[in-house]
Amino acid sequence: MNLKQESQNQNLDTLSINTLRFLSIDAIEKAKSGHPGLPLGAAPMAYVLWTRFLKHHPHNPSWFDRDRFVLSAGHGSALLYSLLHLTGYDLPSEQIERFRQWGSLTPGHPERGLTPGVETTTGPLGQGFGNGVGMAIAEAHLAARFNRPDHQIISHFTYGIVSDGDLAEGIASEAASLAGHLKLGKLIYLYDDNRVTLAASTGLTFTENVAQRFDAYGWHTQTVSDGNDLAEIHRALESAKLETDRPSIILVRTHIGYGSPHKQDSFEAHGSPLGAEETKLTKQKLDWPLEPPFYIPEPVLTHYRRAIEKGKQLEADWLVKFKAYSQSYPELATELQQLMAGQLPSDWQDAIPRFPSDAKGMATRAASGIILNSLAQKVPGLMGGSADLNPSTYTALKDLGDFESPLRDGWEQQGKAGGTWDYFGRNIHFGIREHAMGAILNGMAAHGALIPFGATFLTFSDYMRPSIRLAALMGLHVIYIFTHDSIALGEDGPTHQSVEHLAALRLIPNLIVIRPADANETAEAWKIALQSNHHPVALILSRQNLPVLSRELYSPAEELAKGAYILADAGHGNPDLILIATGSEVSLIVTAGQVLAEQGVAVRLVSMPSWELFEAQPKNYHESVFPPVVRKRLAVEAGVTTGWERYVGNLGAVIGVDRFGASAPGDVVMKEYGFTVDNVVKRALALLAR
Repeated sequence: MNLKQESQNQNLDTLSINTLRFLSIDAIEKAKSGHPGLPLGAAPMAYVLWTRFLKHHPHNPSWFDRDRFVLSAGHGSALLYSLLHLTGYDLPSEQIERFRQWGSLTPGHPERGLTPGVETTTGPLGQGFGNGVGMAIAEAHLAARFNRPDHQIISHFTYGIVSDGDLAEGIASEAASLAGHLKLGKLIYLYDDNRVTLAASTGLTFTENVAQRFDAYGWHTQTVSDGNDLAEIHRALESAKLETDRPSIILVRTHIGYGSPHKQDSFEAHGSPLGAEETKLTKQKLDWPLEPPFYIPEPVLTHYRRAIEKGKQLEADWLVKFKAYSQSYPELATELQQLMAGQLPSDWQDAIPRFPSDAKGMATRAASGIILNSLAQKVPGLMGGSADLNPSTYTALKDLGDFESPLRDGWEQQGKAGGTWDYFGRNIHFGIREHAMGAILNGMAAHGALIPFGATFLTFSDYMRPSIRLAALMGLHVIYIFTHDSIALGEDGPTHQSVEHLAALRLIPNLIVIRPADANETAEAWKIALQSNHHPVALILSRQNLPVLSRELYSPAEELAKGAYILADAGHGNPDLILIATGSEVSLIVTAGQVLAEQGVAVRLVSMPSWELFEAQPKNYHESVFPPVVRKRLAVEAGVTTGWERYVGNLGAVIGVDRFGASAPGDVVMKEYGFTVDNVVKRALALLAR
């Protein structure tokens, strides 16, 4: 390359970076809302990554072997939208100009499923960091399962831009610790080290040595001292790609609000528009035309749009490879295609066991473990684990190996007995990291080709709530297994006894919550969970044994799919009273119903495992279960009573738990809190006497 050509390339680089900067700034200024600091400071690293390293196809954002990019610092969304528009995704300039407006494809923080090319919904800091770890886990597992020495059909990287705020959040610490332990070498993060937060300098609260911290986690760390040095950023990314045994973080020293004469390196550049005058001064300082806004030089657009042809060729080459792979390994190719399409095997339901009636019964967590293991043999995409609670949540997949890193010095014997010590295994040991587990599950689901599940006690779902909310917002196919679902767990006491958690989960839009009454309802709940492609599902399971109801005497468990159904009806369609329950309390109302029937009460028994599934049914079905004329209704559930008023009405009542639990044997706690046949009968008769 001669000096003239090198100078021209450098000029094009500068023009391209400033186009990114000012396309973003103009969008923020027009919206009079947004975060200009990150786009101005981080544009050079984003430019190098997207034009020189990122493997993607703008005209097919869902091409499976693409690299994944996560903007964990989601407040910098204007930068991501500018990248997507410039490189040729289906995001026209009008959408950039409608940044943060009603109905636009460019919301304030990136949203998966709305904007083409956005891999995951970010904004709550640290979540994207954890999502990226999940994506890297998915890639490593699928590569281990499907690649062969002569066919590397799954081979892509997960990249991300993370911020001080991301690294300050505890969820990032948990996820980073696990990623380092797992040696996820295809995970590469660029850290926008601008040393400024929304409110102040990071020196006020964040003075740790980030490089040493990530060294201790087992990451490969590098430092780029000048965030505008493209050659240094390029070299660091090349080095990170060559580091196959460790995830990488590159600390890039940037300047928030770069180029702004009065706001660079100030928290004032973080979360508010620069303002018209400061925008003008910034454009002048960086030698950018003041008019027109949203200006894109033609050579710059041509340069960025090369990503379209490059991506087209990359995908075409991959399709040729996949065809050859299909010829050499037809069964593997068929399985992989099915996974990539999100399809279940045609005979998967054959794996679901049926349980005979049994008065002693079993805990629904135990039934779930049997069902999960049966399904895992038929459904190859089912993969997950627990937050160090496999023996309690019954979520270990037997004989399917552990997802673990290759052997490391000093670890040769530890863990080997649990299964295969590599990325092929389908059991993930998240450790005591519920925060990270939630975000990692989201990343796995967003990556595709897997149905991830994660388990912990219901009371610890609070640790995962932000991730569950984001899974619901994105419509991700994630399955949560929450056991020890009530005060009935007993001696561990109120810290472990769920009271408000069931109601709290029900409040999350698009999340399906199911609390099955016995083993067969649990089987039906798993059926729903596997088929809910666009909803996360939470299974709420008991620690204590529950009777397995006789389906000859009561309605079939398949009715669970409707959310609520009539178990039995002594009133033959015209009951005096309706008893409603979920989970472990269903067997309680069954016995109470028998006592009431003996006293001449025409009682209807309703099992209501899922409010969300019930609400999805038509009005005529609602009224068939809860006839408007039958206003004496008693709901029984070992949780807070909030929400039940919609089903029991103003003439009904609820037996619930509106205070914390207590430490004692579970049956004692349940008795003391009124979950007895005698109390249900007493409350029912009192209702009828009104």
